Amino acid sequence: MAQEISDHQYTSESIQAGSRVYVQQCALCHGPQGDTIDGINLRQGQFRTASSDEDLARVISEGAAGGRMPSFELRPEELSGVIAFIRAGFDPEGVAIRIGDPARGKAIYDGKGDCATCHRINGVGSRIAPDLSDIGLIRTPSVLQTSLTNPIATLQPINRQIRLVTRTEEVIIGRRLNEDTYSVQVIDSNEQLRSLIKADLVSYELSSTPVHEPTSLANEEVADLIGYLLTLRGLE
Repeated sequence: MAQEISDHQYTSESIQAGSRVYVQQCALCHGPQGDTIDGINLRQGQFRTASSDEDLARVISEGAAGGRMPSFELRPEELSGVIAFIRAGFDPEGVAIRIGDPARGKAIYDGKGDCATCHRINGVGSRIAPDLSDIGLIRTPSVLQTSLTNPIATLQPINRQIRLVTRTEEVIIGRRLNEDTYSVQVIDSNEQLRSLIKADLVSYELSSTPVHEPTSLANEEVADLIGYLLTLRGLE
């Protein structure tokens, strides 16, 4: 596919060009909203077998479903554009994030990314950062990319690191789970659940700094990791 200006997302020009290709080549079968074929909703990213951008490119170029999905001979920029349009949710003014191979992304998660040091998936991994078991249901590709490349931009108050000091001078550092007027519950740095009465605290500080730094992964690795995270949809 044609090289895009951005390493992590498609250009607006590519998305808009892809919308024209879609109308001309794809809408007859898939419909204007991409939902007329059973089990497939292109606008919502629901496919039968494809996951990554590479998968989509292969299906479009080679066909699928025993010939029921014909192959299309598109120029590289047309192929890139129609994938960008699909990834933008059929919004010509939207943002389309590159999505890589989930299998390669899982290998990065388990290995080079060292993600399980902080995160947990389906009961496996650490509890000191948010559980990712259903992250593919609750976060968009754009938010996932930003959380990797610019984590401070997506840092939610509930996920900020907390530092507490009790009247007995115990220092507790961890992640806040819940809070009300009188108490606060945290997972501390030893992964122990702690419930503390606010009246017993002499210091209560919320950090505005993310736990992890912006990723040092290569652009293709970021795309692959996003592809894997999008497959995490809980125990369906």
